[in-house]
Amino acid sequence: MKIVILMGSISDRPLAEPIFEILKEFDVSYEGRIISAHRSPDALRNFLKDLNLKETKVIIAIAGGSAALPGVVASYIDIPVIGIPVPTKNLGGIDSLLSMTQMPSGVPVATVGIGEGGAKNAGYLALRILALEDENLKEKLAKFKEKLAEGVRRLD
Repeated sequence: MKIVILMGSISDRPLAEPIFEILKEFDVSYEGRIISAHRSPDALRNFLKDLNLKETKVIIAIAGGSAALPGVVASYIDIPVIGIPVPTKNLGGIDSLLSMTQMPSGVPVATVGIGEGGAKNAGYLALRILALEDENLKEKLAKFKEKLAEGVRRLD
């Protein structure tokens, strides 16, 4: 199984890096691509049309501003799409967040928080989706969750 991480531009790469690290940690294969929904719509359509959906189970799409990439991807394919809003100069990423969350009925995009924290959560959410069909991955995630719980301490 594989996860595809799409970026609208090279400037989105820093948000993809933590996802790559998370997927490596869990030994999940992935492919990263830079394809703009606005600047190269034909290339995006062709990439999605040729995508092996037996192998690819989740797409993570990183976009800023109008943030069209996740929605366009979700309009072409019927696998889960997770959108990551990029922090923007003028509106801090709120514009991107709202664009992703206001998809029309029937074209869902799961949207995480703005920026690096959201990017990491997109990676973990994609892993949880894959774990629905992969017991080994489900066990790895359970161990990861136990480690997270170790950080919770009572202070009285």
